[in-house]
Amino acid sequence: MNSQATTRRVVITGLGIISPVGIGRDAFWSSLQAGKSGIAPVQMFDCSIIPGGVAGEIKDFTDETVKKIYLKAQRKSIKVMCRDIQLGVASASLAMEDAKLDPEQINHERFGVEFGANLMLTPPETLTDPNQACLDADQKFVFERWGTEGLGDMEPLWLLKYLPNMPACHIGINVDARGPNNSITLEDASANLALREAGLIIARGWADVMIAGATGARVHPVKAIHTLLWNEFASEAADPLHCVKPFDVNRCGTALGEGSCTLILEEEQHARSRGAQIRGTLLGAGSSAVADKSGKPDIRKCVVNAMRAALRMSGLQPTDIGHINAHGLGGRESDLGEAQAIHDVFGDYGRKVPVVGLKGFWGNSGAGDGGLELAASLLALKQGCVPFTLNTTDPDPACGLNIVRDKLLPTDNKVVMNVNFTRIGQGSVVIVRGE
Repeated sequence: MNSQATTRRVVITGLGIISPVGIGRDAFWSSLQAGKSGIAPVQMFDCSIIPGGVAGEIKDFTDETVKKIYLKAQRKSIKVMCRDIQLGVASASLAMEDAKLDPEQINHERFGVEFGANLMLTPPETLTDPNQACLDADQKFVFERWGTEGLGDMEPLWLLKYLPNMPACHIGINVDARGPNNSITLEDASANLALREAGLIIARGWADVMIAGATGARVHPVKAIHTLLWNEFASEAADPLHCVKPFDVNRCGTALGEGSCTLILEEEQHARSRGAQIRGTLLGAGSSAVADKSGKPDIRKCVVNAMRAALRMSGLQPTDIGHINAHGLGGRESDLGEAQAIHDVFGDYGRKVPVVGLKGFWGNSGAGDGGLELAASLLALKQGCVPFTLNTTDPDPACGLNIVRDKLLPTDNKVVMNVNFTRIGQGSVVIVRGE
């Protein structure tokens, strides 16, 4: 990553992946190659409120596997981790393993954490007893009873279990990272922003190694209701397993998802001196939030601003980009706004540059998606190709994009632009060169 103050380059040396299409790098890539979706009927709770009752659920990430495999070393802390936190901490452990980073061989004062997350919500059953204790004879909630009767029935460590800064805290404690530690809570934009901030920390000379990533778990009873209220939600009950269709003329919205991806970032010479395998180089990043005076978001403008900022930081031109890993939510308006932004920035090349949207594989987890999408591009570029989009059979001519679909696309250009944005108009972009 370029910086006015330094020429310290930032590379990616580890990937930790927890996703509906596979846990770990090999299982994840195998599913992407085969076009295997993780969207399926939900098992964790009654999801009949959602059309089709399907989501991108990580079915192998269960209470048993969490305790015995993925968080075995942290099992004493599981009681203060909701699912979002568990996913994030587990993905960080996998990333450390993938990077072959030995905590005993690094300077812990120059080892930090930058992690993103959604807001974390309490499951309804956690509040049942406390609320019941505050009801009067007519079953009406009496607020004055909360402090004396309701609060005592809450989980003793309830607050620690749902704070969005806790993934970074647990990760930092687990690996004794004493350097910069920060949390970002900007939903879908979080992963790219965590990478941006972690990269700048290294470029400025404040750390040599950063654990950067994000986690999100929207396969949740309350979040399911929020998704129905806030997002265009895929409603193809006739074919729910293929309901997310990025940039398709028949797209109808998003699906619930969950997942986490952690990347290990290192100063290049630090990585090379320990013989690390370099998976990518962080070239640039950008961020922008745009809304009008009423609060209505401008997706097109926020994405334009973020893409241009990332290009400026990287010193690249639009024609230097090998492919765009788009947000590709599958919404009618959001996909169109993103497509228009691509044309605004890329001009004539906007109809030629390969574009992929991966949410047909796993739905939308919010904060967890950006890292998973970038990891997919890096793994594909290692094989000399671009990943492909699921379920998009009839690309929308109004979007006018060159959608990669049906099969992997061979490429010699290993530069990817990773794009994400939120429903309230926060855009984030990173540009990475695969190795």
